[in-house]
Amino acid sequence: MTEIVVSSIIAGLATCLGALVVLLLGNPKEKTVSVLFGLAAGIMLAVVVLDLLPSSLEQGSFRQAAAGFSIGIIIMLILDLVLSQIYSQNQSSKGSDSYFLKMGYLVATGIALHDLPEGIAIAAGYSAHANLGIIIALAIGLHNIPEGMATSTPLKIGGVTPLKILMINIVVSLFTPIGAFVGLVLIKTSPHQVALLLAIAAGAMTFIVKNELLPESRRRHPNYSTLGGIIGFIFILMLSVFH
Repeated sequence: MTEIVVSSIIAGLATCLGALVVLLLGNPKEKTVSVLFGLAAGIMLAVVVLDLLPSSLEQGSFRQAAAGFSIGIIIMLILDLVLSQIYSQNQSSKGSDSYFLKMGYLVATGIALHDLPEGIAIAAGYSAHANLGIIIALAIGLHNIPEGMATSTPLKIGGVTPLKILMINIVVSLFTPIGAFVGLVLIKTSPHQVALLLAIAAGAMTFIVKNELLPESRRRHPNYSTLGGIIGFIFILMLSVFH
């Protein structure tokens, strides 16, 4: 349990690392962000294909895996639609400080809510294989670095102090270990549902890759996005081979 909590805290704190990059070095170059998003997408996709879904099928039935995968996608889709609706209602005064403040807080809220199922994914991964939990935590940590940048940039432009920006990111980072704790409780109370949780994590991570990471990465630079994705996928593939 201690290892799960520590891994989820480290993965969550990667958001703060992204914030520090913006606060100390300024906004990163488009190519750098593209590679980071692509790398996270490649790692997450490999984790889904090579680890999460096979582990779900191994511990449960195809029906459980299919149901869990669908539930994961639906949860993230609903969350995405709700946040998009909120964001669309706050587009007034574009370019003003208040606009950037609203953008930064909304992005932070979205990332915090996304971190809950990601924390559950870490707990579910550890329940299947210790190495799988570590790999998922690594993937989520890499994913959280550019998300920390995305939160901090508009807040910085909006005039928020560096200390407050860092504190906001620390609060956001706590949602990953909270999600891991929720996952542990679910696994302890319903251990036969581990296969379902693994599949839900796979569905949620697939949604994040397809609807967030890859589009944003390719928008910034298609070639560097592809490079990052290939490196990330091969990295997890090699870990799986040696494991």
